Amino acid sequence: MVVLVTGSSGQLGQSLQFIAPNYPQIDFVFCDSKTLDITNLENCNQVFDQYKPNFCINAAAYTAVDKAESEFEKAFAINVTGVKNLAQVSKKHDTILLHISTDFVFDGSKTKPYIETDIPNPTGVYGQTKLDGEKVIQQIWEKHFIIRTSWVYSQFGNNFMKTMLRLASERDTISVVNDQIGTPTNAVDLAEILVKIILTDNRQPTTDNFGIYNFSHEGQCSWYDFAKKIFEINNISINLLPIPTTSFPTPAKRPAYSVLDKSKIKSIFGLEINNWEESLKTI
Repeated sequence: MVVLVTGSSGQLGQSLQFIAPNYPQIDFVFCDSKTLDITNLENCNQVFDQYKPNFCINAAAYTAVDKAESEFEKAFAINVTGVKNLAQVSKKHDTILLHISTDFVFDGSKTKPYIETDIPNPTGVYGQTKLDGEKVIQQIWEKHFIIRTSWVYSQFGNNFMKTMLRLASERDTISVVNDQIGTPTNAVDLAEILVKIILTDNRQPTTDNFGIYNFSHEGQCSWYDFAKKIFEINNISINLLPIPTTSFPTPAKRPAYSVLDKSKIKSIFGLEINNWEESLKTI
């Protein structure tokens, strides 16, 4: 079984490379933006013609939430045009497409966890381009799994956890917002879930399970709570101050509440999902 992974140099791509040796039955093909530029349809066709993948995990994305506000064309090229190209080529090759989306497709106005059928309403360019990417997949190719996730971190790439650890080595005091509520997701655990979906689906090729799924860890916290737990686990003593979002203005508006309900993915794929605090301890 051939599984093609785009965006292999990113956080999720590196996490998939980290776990790949545990799955000798899968022939992973890892492509970074140099070997596979998803915004180039001809390049996509060439790579798919060469490897003929059974599955494609699209881990390539424009994820700079604030920069997206001033780099709309770049965000659109990767998150919409690139995704459209992958959907078209996946359809041509009968390749099942697994695509990563985000809690930022929602506006954060709810006070209980979002389910897959809730109406998206992005508040910024990043969320809008990710939603548009979801839509082009749904329009072009029915054999897809769209996984919405949130607050992704790991030992790889750039993320909140690594930023906090770096800042703690440079400062005595750190201020973190405490009125945005969501759930951290360990990218290695997300990678494991994607492989589980592939292995389950490969046994059931006539599956009716295609569609949108939520995945993050269980529980919820604020960014302040997340930072506090990071420092606690790493035995770092620092003066951590909770602040409101209004004290830390950013170009892009964040959802105030973006906890995702995981009932569907747990039911369909028989998953047990760790609490976010437990998963944080594994890094």
